[in-house]
Amino acid sequence: MAKNFFRRAGKTILITANVFLAILLLLGIYGAKSPIGNHWIFNIINLASFYFFILNIFFFFFWLFIRPALTLISLISIAFCWMPLQHVFQWRLESFNYKKQRDNIRVMSWNVEHFVILEHKSHPEKKTKMIEIINSFHPDIACFQEMVASDSSRNAINYIPDFQKKLGIKNYYYAYDKKLDFDRNHHFGIITFSKFPIVNKKTIVVEKKNYNAIYQYIDVVRETTDTIRVFNIHLQSLRFSPTNKMYIENPSLTDDYSFYQTKSVIKKLKTGFIKRKEQIENIKSEVDKSPYPVILCGDFNDLPNSYAYNLIGETLNNAFRSTGSGIGNTFSGILPTLRIDNIFVDKRFEINQFTRVKKKLSDHYPIVSDVKLNH
Repeated sequence: MAKNFFRRAGKTILITANVFLAILLLLGIYGAKSPIGNHWIFNIINLASFYFFILNIFFFFFWLFIRPALTLISLISIAFCWMPLQHVFQWRLESFNYKKQRDNIRVMSWNVEHFVILEHKSHPEKKTKMIEIINSFHPDIACFQEMVASDSSRNAINYIPDFQKKLGIKNYYYAYDKKLDFDRNHHFGIITFSKFPIVNKKTIVVEKKNYNAIYQYIDVVRETTDTIRVFNIHLQSLRFSPTNKMYIENPSLTDDYSFYQTKSVIKKLKTGFIKRKEQIENIKSEVDKSPYPVILCGDFNDLPNSYAYNLIGETLNNAFRSTGSGIGNTFSGILPTLRIDNIFVDKRFEINQFTRVKKKLSDHYPIVSDVKLNH
């Protein structure tokens, strides 16, 4: 009798856990699309949505051999989430042709993490390798975030005219907040390089007290006929400390220190989501005002199916979603599923290919896409 009791109790616990994970998967995928999806709690659930998906797959196969009828719990949740999950994972194999097709525009986006300025003496080869990677793709438009450089001081380690020469791109627009200057010779901001002439440019400050609260756009003219507006953005980062990152990679709930770290991480997650909500709504309003087809690149610091991702995705197509493969994580630290860098393009663009360059020279991987403007 006791044996039957424990068997029933175990079955009840497993079914409850499966239902709970199925609900979490639905909330993680659809929460940010709901009427109250801009609430920070849904974005925290979204962070783990891929893992909820894996656990539901596990339960599906578990019940398949134990009690097939119960596979419906996971099957229904996965079926409802299947289309949004395509933003998280692509089943196709990657195939990228370095030779650009005629009439295509090659776009690169990369959080360059200061262009390794702190290691310019100990590891000068890193900067050289980063420039080699950029040149191997020959981008027509290159959007870099967390760019530490100078556009005026010849004594600067990262002097922009040097980048122009090495990259073979003469047009650029550098935007920065002087309050965040890296040092006396270097600013900290975002920069867009363009092989096409820049006919208009603008820097917009969302909120002066926010970290990295500026973004920019430039209008470029291609072959004297097509004007394109290119946005370069960097949304609020979580600003995790080294201790926070160590805790995330090796969590423990056994002492007061772990409780403190958990509280600290959740607080930073909440603050980040709230700030990014304000920033992305401001950016979206500017995108909607554009009289020209839009290309938007940048570090979202947010996952696919988040509020920020969905808001931009209302009117623009995502390059990874169209032609990417696998998980396509773009952040090299903490979790292996963080695809937080994106290239979005106007629906008038045809997206022909996309790749992520898995070279760990920054804490982000560069992403590249070829697009073609259809008239």
